[in-house]
Amino acid sequence: MRVFVTGASGWIGSAVVPELIGAGHQVTGLARSDASAAALAAAGAQVRRGTLDDLDGLRRAAAESDGVIHLAFKHDIAFSGNYQGAADADRLAVETFGEALAGSGRPLVIASGILGLATGRVATERDGRDHDPSAGPSGGPQGRLATAQLTLALASRDVRSSVVRLAPTVHGEGDNGFMAALVGIARDKGVSGYIGDGSSRWPAVHQLDAAHLFRLALEQAPAGSVLHGTADEGVPIRDIAEVIGRHLNLPVVSIPRESAGEHFGWLGGFLASDSPASSTLTRESLGWRPAHPGLIDDLDKGHYFNDTSAA
Repeated sequence: MRVFVTGASGWIGSAVVPELIGAGHQVTGLARSDASAAALAAAGAQVRRGTLDDLDGLRRAAAESDGVIHLAFKHDIAFSGNYQGAADADRLAVETFGEALAGSGRPLVIASGILGLATGRVATERDGRDHDPSAGPSGGPQGRLATAQLTLALASRDVRSSVVRLAPTVHGEGDNGFMAALVGIARDKGVSGYIGDGSSRWPAVHQLDAAHLFRLALEQAPAGSVLHGTADEGVPIRDIAEVIGRHLNLPVVSIPRESAGEHFGWLGGFLASDSPASSTLTRESLGWRPAHPGLIDDLDKGHYFNDTSAA
């Protein structure tokens, strides 16, 4: 299968590309920089230069492909305060792919998120499908949840669309996401902290298991599928803090909720979210079986505590 992948040189994409090539697919990756282009070429993929704003280029790339995996998101502008702009670009890209693939039965797989989908209970693949887009920022008309709903609706236009909701922590060696940020904060503050009693739970998945799930979705997922990329259903934040404290030889302490923003910065609000999530239906549907270390075991391997992996 000829597969067009956006975000192909990013954290998830850098695992998805070799996963696809190893299974015999031909991959073309979107690259917006020379470094990204070089990384894709080294991985054995063809390179298409461009950005998410080049809608004509995206349309042509999708039309020339047997399937699309959309992983790119403008995290740089989202974290700089323009989340709406990033969400708008994401939505326009999906609309463009939908136009190119309509009536073909070809697959479109997009990445979405799980964090905040349900609070205080285990979320399943059935959650969020009927969410009112006007209910709040994350589900607003231009938000990522609305984009996921748009993707699912493409099934009615004969696109084999599916949404892979990823755990907030997609971990592995080289990760510079949430776990690396927590390690960096612990180093800076001299303590490894958690909020309140530390019982808030985060789902997690290894980078390589996530990549395998994207391939299975491309190859097998029925139209309109919601899939959960979670191997650990919910890891208590206190357990994470204890591993970090042990490796850095730092005290493990509770941070009052009212001080979470001061201590953890932008990460404070995320850490307070109790958002466990199941992948039972995904495993039953696609036969996905995570085979790589869980989050705690991966942290214990030590690679997050090298200076080069600290946020």
